[in-house]
Amino acid sequence: MVVYIDLIFAANLVIDGILLWLTGWMVKLRISWWRLILSALVGALYVVMMFVPELSFMYTFLIKFGLSVVMLWIAFGFGSLQSYLRTMGAFYIINFAAAGGIVGIHYLLQSSSDIWNGIMFTASGGHAYGLKIGFWFVIAVFPLVLICFKAVHSSRIRREQLETYIGEVVVEIDGVSVSCPGLLDTGNRLCDPLTRIPVMVMESTLWEGHLPAAWKGRLTQDGADRLLLETDGQSFAWQDRMRLVPYRGINRGASFMLALKPDLVTIKLGEDIFYTKRVLIGLDGGTLSGDGAYRAVIHPDLTQKESATDAALPS
Repeated sequence: MVVYIDLIFAANLVIDGILLWLTGWMVKLRISWWRLILSALVGALYVVMMFVPELSFMYTFLIKFGLSVVMLWIAFGFGSLQSYLRTMGAFYIINFAAAGGIVGIHYLLQSSSDIWNGIMFTASGGHAYGLKIGFWFVIAVFPLVLICFKAVHSSRIRREQLETYIGEVVVEIDGVSVSCPGLLDTGNRLCDPLTRIPVMVMESTLWEGHLPAAWKGRLTQDGADRLLLETDGQSFAWQDRMRLVPYRGINRGASFMLALKPDLVTIKLGEDIFYTKRVLIGLDGGTLSGDGAYRAVIHPDLTQKESATDAALPS
């Protein structure tokens, strides 16, 4: 069997470098290129030592753990024990995730004959499975596993950041109560230009059972003013509550949004609860959040402490 030590050294140099870079990204620590390369060089040299029989004593748990300590110290330095332990935890989590992902994909791609051929029965009656993963398979799958790990971790961070701005919204109109999660949008300044009443946007599907049946699926296609004219002379319980709010969308000209005048709106954001009557409920015909995290966009003026004085608190 021919072993290309230079190829193994280069591959481990790149792999260690990527793992260290991803560790720095995960714990939000900046790492200089020379530190990254030097630390990865130490890890790659250690792998090459396995081909020297006289150095076999170095392949013990304590030596391996000590090597990871040295590599992290070279790459990130030592600011404090707490920071160092957090970095070490992230480093091992990423390593285990990468190794587990490679093994999982390898197992997924194996056929039943490959699995049975790898099973060995022991003298005591038990059995073991010999796992053989090709070098080029590791090189090909490793980046894919880390990209997936980074994408999942980034998505989780974004969701956690988003959840700090998501609250529960309850809208009451003529005894009808509709609740949904709402996103506090600090950049939202949509108001009725005449009365300066803030507009909170909600998905129209939340109100489908209370709006004219002819409007279903048309809020995104037909103009709001046209739909409102269609109800002229027809029986519609909330017709006197309907408003037309002009607005300008992104990359669009001026348009109108249908809005409802509620009796009371309750917003629970964290530990705070806000009540207000001075608000309009804009109806959006689409989906506000692709993953369903929120179905309403809360106007920032509705979460001001002084807005609670404008509403009659429920008894």
